[in-house]
Amino acid sequence: MKNSSLIGLIGIALLLGCTNTAEEYTQDISTYVSPEGTDIHKPDSSSLAQNYTIPDWFKDAKLGIFIHWGVYAVPAFGNEWYPRNMYQKGSKVYEHHIKTYGPLTEFGYKDFIPMFKAEMFNADEWLALFKESGAKYIVPVAEHHDGFSLYGSKFNKWNSVSMGPKRDIIGELREASLKHGLHFGLSSHRAENAWFFNGGLEIPSDVQDPQYKSLYGEGLKAPGGQTPDCPEGAGFNENSIRNWLKHTYELVDLYKPELFWFDWTVGKYPFRSTFYQFMAYYYNNAVDWDKGVVINTKFGYGDNIQVFDIERGKSDKARDFPWQTDTSIGKKSWGYIEGEENKTPNQIIDDFIDIVSKNGNLLLNIGPKADGTITDEQQAVLRAIGKWLKVNGEAIYETRPWEVASEGTVAGTSGAFSDNEESLYTAQDIRFTTKDNKLYAISLAWTDEDVLIKSIGNDKKVAGIRMLGSDEKISWDQTSEGLKVSFPEKMPTDYAHALEIVFI
Repeated sequence: MKNSSLIGLIGIALLLGCTNTAEEYTQDISTYVSPEGTDIHKPDSSSLAQNYTIPDWFKDAKLGIFIHWGVYAVPAFGNEWYPRNMYQKGSKVYEHHIKTYGPLTEFGYKDFIPMFKAEMFNADEWLALFKESGAKYIVPVAEHHDGFSLYGSKFNKWNSVSMGPKRDIIGELREASLKHGLHFGLSSHRAENAWFFNGGLEIPSDVQDPQYKSLYGEGLKAPGGQTPDCPEGAGFNENSIRNWLKHTYELVDLYKPELFWFDWTVGKYPFRSTFYQFMAYYYNNAVDWDKGVVINTKFGYGDNIQVFDIERGKSDKARDFPWQTDTSIGKKSWGYIEGEENKTPNQIIDDFIDIVSKNGNLLLNIGPKADGTITDEQQAVLRAIGKWLKVNGEAIYETRPWEVASEGTVAGTSGAFSDNEESLYTAQDIRFTTKDNKLYAISLAWTDEDVLIKSIGNDKKVAGIRMLGSDEKISWDQTSEGLKVSFPEKMPTDYAHALEIVFI
């Protein structure tokens, strides 16, 4: 071990199961070097831009599975922000909680933890399902805004090893992902915990009890929405940011994730310098691991040093750098709730194709029940996607954007928080991808009529066309208007249909 820093020693000790204290760990979290002393990446944008490259595995993978699972699955009401909204007097969640569980001074969020047992959780079964869906990576939420860790954190006693399931959920998922050959990432929302429960300070509640502060956070003012600005008085301080940093370092040291997803608070200006420090630490560790890694953020950092993420929405154009949509099968919540309304496979597959044509990946979320089971409806959606990809994956995996991303009359929704609305595409709405000198023109609906692909004119000489999944001969003709194609008589799949086009 060369030039080892205290942070590196602590990281190795954690992996070996040693019991270091938070005080020991925080003595030197100012460092950004890896446990091996690697410091190729410095904590500034110019150094990161010079030395970081988005890995090919991410560019090729296209589909990942996001997993929002935690204590909030126990009440299963409203959405995964139940723990915040139950302390917002007058909200529907507040009224539901009081009616169902009693006063907040007697039954707070902490009291759901013993009810979160995960008794049916089987990581191997989950990963088998995810692999069947065609996903190439997974991103479980290691800790959501609620402050409950799904791993044995040394800095947070409110964790799944000490309480509730009494299991290292993240560790089990990592082991299963490696077994099934999927890339393993994770997500941390520790930055949001500092303000998430602040409503409980305004009304009688257990949030005000000092013995629960390590779960309920500092009660800071919420920093506003998904924009870089952070109004004066938002309340972030050195303590809250250092608390975030030691938790993220811990996750890197323990689980060696290949992807690290963050919500919006890290894009706020108080986190900027510290977040650059984290990026350098993570990327320097990846050098030691000999792995390509990815960080996802929503704003505040260049597309050349991390991967831009759009929540519940798509880009309206192809982007120069790889990017990602994170969205959920469920329209109402990221976590499990009763009465969820799920998107159809057709809607998700159409959006997926549109995303890939524009140089993006889809990170598709599921919300398991508190017992660790995944609902039959969400399982069915994943299997339908996997069935489609078995036929059409050639037009998706390892592809890159073509000179034109799309054509047709229906552009579809774009922008954050827009994809609950299903776009009603026609067969003339085409999305393009390319690989190995082949062009894939993916029609987003079926037709018994001809399809005219206007982007393929006489200047591009076509040698042959086939529809993936079909053995029928394709009739086609190049005209001054474009490439006219007749679909086969039988649909090879239930959803979008990919034409493989080879040029002379």
